[in-house]
Amino acid sequence: MSQISHSTIWAGIDELANRHGLSVSGLARLAGLDATAFNKSKRVSRDGRERWPSTESIAKVLDATGETFDQFLTGGGLYVQTDHDTIGFAEQPGSFSIPLLRLSEAETSGFFDAGGFPVGDGWDEIEMPTSNTSSAYALEICGSDQQPVYRDGDFVIVAPSAQVRRGDRIVVRTTGGKVMIMTLQRQTAKQVELHPLNPKGALVTLALTEIEWIARIVWASQ
Repeated sequence: MSQISHSTIWAGIDELANRHGLSVSGLARLAGLDATAFNKSKRVSRDGRERWPSTESIAKVLDATGETFDQFLTGGGLYVQTDHDTIGFAEQPGSFSIPLLRLSEAETSGFFDAGGFPVGDGWDEIEMPTSNTSSAYALEICGSDQQPVYRDGDFVIVAPSAQVRRGDRIVVRTTGGKVMIMTLQRQTAKQVELHPLNPKGALVTLALTEIEWIARIVWASQ
């Protein structure tokens, strides 16, 4: 298995566009993205940090071109074999890098789509020991509000595509933009009951119409 680096994943996008007779701008437009999404200037931030294309943008170009993720990788010379639909960037064999955001920034607009999946720039990265994290991202805990379960500086891995069940620890975003980490206590056809991780907190009941999205926490660095 070959290692996927920042340069090779962008080379894969360049090759994908070339195979379909498009410029990278044309590929972006075909997928319904901003025409500059894959431009050279978007691949490195102003402070010199490498930027990765978002999982959403890769998914959209694959859908628009009718290619699979395996075809995208092998067509770009990356020769990575997968047996699932995970989209992400392995830094070394047996590892996987996913988007990372501080929890205190999660209420800022532009970081999530309507389904709770990570989008846009401004995300950092964290390396995971496994690639079985489809569309996952990480949030860094800030402060003491989540104690004793999570401490300041802990990372939680969130999987928007994972099924949410009673008793799961979840991230919930309200239609008002508030982002909370809670335990799913109960869900009915009209509302959800959420239990805070901090024992001093109060039970929260929200109508489904008040919720933008709910995503399951699947792992934590504790």
